[in-house]
Amino acid sequence: MEKVEFVKAQSDEDIRRVAVLAEEIWHEHFTDIIGEAQVNYMVEKFQSYPALKAQIADGYEYYQIMYGGQLAGYTGVHPEDGRLFLSKLYLHKDFRGKHLSTKAFHFLTELCRKRNLSSIWLTCNKHNDHTLKVYDHLGFHTIRSEKNDIGNGFYMDDYIMEYSVTG
Repeated sequence: MEKVEFVKAQSDEDIRRVAVLAEEIWHEHFTDIIGEAQVNYMVEKFQSYPALKAQIADGYEYYQIMYGGQLAGYTGVHPEDGRLFLSKLYLHKDFRGKHLSTKAFHFLTELCRKRNLSSIWLTCNKHNDHTLKVYDHLGFHTIRSEKNDIGNGFYMDDYIMEYSVTG
């Protein structure tokens, strides 16, 4: 079993590496779900180096998911109102099926416990079937759905899911 580590992305090099990985993952995974034009727009708006830098300046934290010394994925989180917003959790296709989502989930629940946060919540595209099954398997519950205008004629049509850390 390869070693899994969660390394906070702090340097510009770390953040650039995450942005490059994000672009690759998004084009591979989301094009069939939301189309290439929306993927391009969302990568630039939410996953690019300038977007990640701005989010970090606004209190977001990014962690590189390292598997056997290789960058396998990343997660981005932000504490909000006593809960942890799981903004991003993405794995490169070569590292899926290795239980890294479960390890990330355990890392994040431990982060919540250390920070006295009651739950983890996230948004997930309604048509992202495999990912919805993973979150369901981890114990998340759908609490509502939302459709949000993100500009440029695009919408995020998501389920809002939550996991209670405190029981």
